[in-house]
Amino acid sequence: MRLAVILTTYNRADALAAVLEGYFAQDAHDFEVVVADDGSTAETRELIEERARRAPFPLRHVWQEDRGFRAGAARNRALAATTADYVIFSDGDCVPPAAFVARHRGLAEPGYFVAGNRILLSEAFTAAVLRERVPIHRWRHGQWLSAWFKRDVNRLLPLLALPDGAFRKRSPLKWEGIKTCNLAAWRADLERVNGFDESYSGWGLEDSDLVIRLAHAGLRHKSARFAAPVFHLWHREWDRGRLAENQRRLDEILASHRIEALAGLRQISDR
Repeated sequence: MRLAVILTTYNRADALAAVLEGYFAQDAHDFEVVVADDGSTAETRELIEERARRAPFPLRHVWQEDRGFRAGAARNRALAATTADYVIFSDGDCVPPAAFVARHRGLAEPGYFVAGNRILLSEAFTAAVLRERVPIHRWRHGQWLSAWFKRDVNRLLPLLALPDGAFRKRSPLKWEGIKTCNLAAWRADLERVNGFDESYSGWGLEDSDLVIRLAHAGLRHKSARFAAPVFHLWHREWDRGRLAENQRRLDEILASHRIEALAGLRQISDR
């Protein structure tokens, strides 16, 4: 199974550098990373070019013009740039533990998309991690326990590692709370639903839309909780001025049986 990790980023090269170090330290390197860049400046391009020279896997950069928050479009372009059979979506501010890719690979199963969760870092702790280049991707449980006592992280339970099992399929139609900072799916299934719907403008709910359409297409949810968390670096909230319109779009897809994105993978060449 050929596997790709797609990371979205926008003008946060320091966070992306920490995330890439996490992927450099994975237990195995039989995957590629595609950075889906939503219009960053040259600093991000230069970082990726430098890291690509020493990356233990193929590392590519797919950039689009900065025209506001268009994460769905960036992910579609990155997906079009890889031929991987299976794709893990995450973000350029989500540091993976060393077993992250291997555990996602182990959970992959035909007929399912796989969703994990995250541990949130505080603002002050995030600043220290980036400033001091703290290798949190290598931390042991004792170090995370100390961080939790200091309120540097919001929880520890996701660090508990459990094997695959029937409990992972207990919520097959779940879509609420699933985020593309930790979501994996088969390429064929993503192509079937036409990828992310770029009709969504601004921050919010384009990931929920994708999951709902996957469910409409017959795919089912499998949980990666207690297997493959990510460590989410703090950031300010995005402008949510378009959230009401995005919610209207989501309500429409919930009330329908539509599978395909209105403007997605197959429309890339038209834009």
